[in-house]
Amino acid sequence: MECEMPLVNSNREEMKEIFESVKTIAILGLSPDESKASNMVARYLKNAGYKIVPVYPKEDKILGEKVYRSLEDIPFEIDMVNIFRKPSAFDAIADACIRRGDVKVFWGQLGLVNNAAAQKAKEAGMKVVQNYCSKIEHQALIA
Repeated sequence: MECEMPLVNSNREEMKEIFESVKTIAILGLSPDESKASNMVARYLKNAGYKIVPVYPKEDKILGEKVYRSLEDIPFEIDMVNIFRKPSAFDAIADACIRRGDVKVFWGQLGLVNNAAAQKAKEAGMKVVQNYCSKIEHQALIA
C-alpha cells in the first residue's frame, strides 16, 4: 500500500481554532473495543467536553452514546467528522458531509490521507485535517 502525503491540511493555529469552536463530533468507525484507537480518542474527546456521536455498523451504544449506522442517519447538527476509516472511504464521506451541509470540519486521523476527498471537502467550505490524531493535537494545543 502506498502512503499519500497530505496536500490539503490545516495548520496548528487552525487546529486550535477547530477545537475551540466545535461542540459535536461524529466519530466514523468508532469501535466498541476499548483497546482500539478510535475508542480511546472518542473517550478522550468526550471527557474533554465534546458531544461525541458514534457511527458504526453494529452496536446500539458505545461509550454510553447512541450509535448511528451512517452520517446521514444523525438527526441533529454535526460540527466535525473524525474519520477512522480507510482512505478509500473518504470520497463517500466527503460527499455525505457536503449533502448534510452542516459539517464544518473533515478530520482524517493519523495515517489517513485522501487528497481528492480532502480537496472536495475544502472546496465545499470545510476545514480539513489529515494525518493527525485529534487526541494528540487536543492535548498539545488545548489541554
